[in-house]
Amino acid sequence: MFSFLKNHPFAVEAFFESSLVLTFAVPKEQIRHLLPECLELDVFDNKWGFIAVAMVQTKSLRPKGFPRMFGNDFFLIGYRVFVRFINEAGKNLRGLYILKSETDKRKMEFFGNIFTHYNYTTTDICQIRQNGTTEIWSNKSDFLIRIDNSDHDNISLPVGSPFADWKEARRYAGPLPFTFTCNSAEKRILIIEGVRENWKPMPVKVIDQNFSFINRLKLDDVRLANAFIIRDIPYYWKKGKIEQWSKKEENFKVS
Repeated sequence: MFSFLKNHPFAVEAFFESSLVLTFAVPKEQIRHLLPECLELDVFDNKWGFIAVAMVQTKSLRPKGFPRMFGNDFFLIGYRVFVRFINEAGKNLRGLYILKSETDKRKMEFFGNIFTHYNYTTTDICQIRQNGTTEIWSNKSDFLIRIDNSDHDNISLPVGSPFADWKEARRYAGPLPFTFTCNSAEKRILIIEGVRENWKPMPVKVIDQNFSFINRLKLDDVRLANAFIIRDIPYYWKKGKIEQWSKKEENFKVS
């Protein structure tokens, strides 16, 4: 009855204290099946698709325009695929398709699942910063990431990365401007646009990482392609926009 509420019916704003994103390269044929029909992989070098793991510490997340006092602080985790979608205006939009979303608080799970299609679950999040490193892990979700905080200027790309340099890798530094949710039965796509300021991702050296969610996908030749962090960024998401799509007729109409 109230399913329309899940379509991001109002704009939301927050302050990103930090956003750490690890992007994994996977041969494109390995992950195409993870996407709905209306989306295409955002492919690099005609070979690689990408899955990103984003870990975001938000402050004062609230409906846009509300005073900060009405906001809440959450840790958010998103597993996302880099995708493209041609909208009704003929623009080729780069964005993300959500595979899984997690948070550290049940309040975010409750309200996030009322106003989004991201299917949040609550998990434990542990963080330690010491001796120039940051470690983030979850026992329930079974993941671990350890990064070096000491230097963002003289870092090599991860071994096996398909990118030639950090400039090339930065094209695949999430989050991207758009997030998509598809309703294949009704051939409708929900487009959420994020707006950011002073977005300057800094390369990060990853000491160790393991994500059981990615392991369970049973993909071949998964390799860490890049890792970036941003800090202290105001961010907001616009109200969701719905379009009809028809891949067969290659015709998109606003609904």
